Amino acid sequence: MSSSIQFDPIRLPPEAEELRKEVRAFLREEIAAGTFDPNSSHLDSAFNVEFSKKVGKRGWIGMTWPKKYGGQERSFLERYVITEEFRVGGAPTRAHFTADRQSGPVLLKYAPEEVKQDILPRVIRGECYFCIGMSEPDSGSDLFAAKTRAEKVDGGWRINGRKVWTSNAHRSHYMIGLLRTSASTKENRRHGLTQFLVDLKTPGITVRPLLHLTGRHEFNEVIFEDAILPANAVLGEIDGAWKQATSELAYERSGPERFLETIYILPELVRLLGDKPDVRGAEGIGRLVAQLHTLRRMSISVNGMLAAGKEPVLQGSVVKDLGTQWEQKLPAKVRDLAAFCEDDPGNRADFEELLRYATLIAPKLTIQGGTTEILRGIIARGLGLR
Repeated sequence: MSSSIQFDPIRLPPEAEELRKEVRAFLREEIAAGTFDPNSSHLDSAFNVEFSKKVGKRGWIGMTWPKKYGGQERSFLERYVITEEFRVGGAPTRAHFTADRQSGPVLLKYAPEEVKQDILPRVIRGECYFCIGMSEPDSGSDLFAAKTRAEKVDGGWRINGRKVWTSNAHRSHYMIGLLRTSASTKENRRHGLTQFLVDLKTPGITVRPLLHLTGRHEFNEVIFEDAILPANAVLGEIDGAWKQATSELAYERSGPERFLETIYILPELVRLLGDKPDVRGAEGIGRLVAQLHTLRRMSISVNGMLAAGKEPVLQGSVVKDLGTQWEQKLPAKVRDLAAFCEDDPGNRADFEELLRYATLIAPKLTIQGGTTEILRGIIARGLGLR
């Protein structure tokens, strides 16, 4: 069944813009207090548990969630502002971000009540961190090729297999894992997958580092060797998690973080070119800002659709595909525009260090949230083209 891809014309409401002022004031205070350095936080892990706890005290983690678990029941558009300001401001949010963005909503929909009561308040306080267990060494972004096996045993499930590209698994408490509970069928290769809540302290689970080009430890391989999960670790429908996982990816693929990963080099370029850039520089900056604004409008639309109870899987895939291309190409475009700019050698050194880092991390961005080929396949199927 085909459909067109429509982005609802959504604008940020006044309360979101008021929240923006509050967030900017908070970031100025934290920078002044030395909590983080916005000029260098991009070069480290941006994993700061004390900052996450401060964000939790502000009510800015799980802010769309029910008040019964500690949430604020605020809108997705207000949450959008938080994400945007933190990302542009270089705030160290990686400790709590995955749980806030997608793992928490999965638990809200599918976890037993006792699990919600235990975990969600800790996430909201900035004390409990999650990673994602979807990709595998032999399947990449093809989720339906997952082989990590969950076998029913007395009192729970025995897990064997591997997950890969699990960002920050070495510092996380839990994983939402997509595991195979039965074989796929010839008629439906999506059949047989189930989501599980995985306590990473469970015996039989080993986390091994995977260093990316910068030499930093962010990714991991997670190995399961006869790890036993309790019966209440099952999230949602057994063998039918493909519907849940694709819905979850609408959250993962649509936020501003999907085009702001290398944004820190754009203001550095503006600083380098000065307030009177030449025609080439001015045109280049103008094009980049226009493209950024378009991506931002699309992302706001998706968040507004999520707030309306929709599941904009296709729209989220478009944002992720275009956003990844933009942020991957940004370092090369910035380098080209800055090539003939004269600047103080000291300031130029800072610029070059940020540019070097952005260039090195750019290749890994396509892995996060699904590769370009997979995303375009999803979009094509949605349009009836395959």
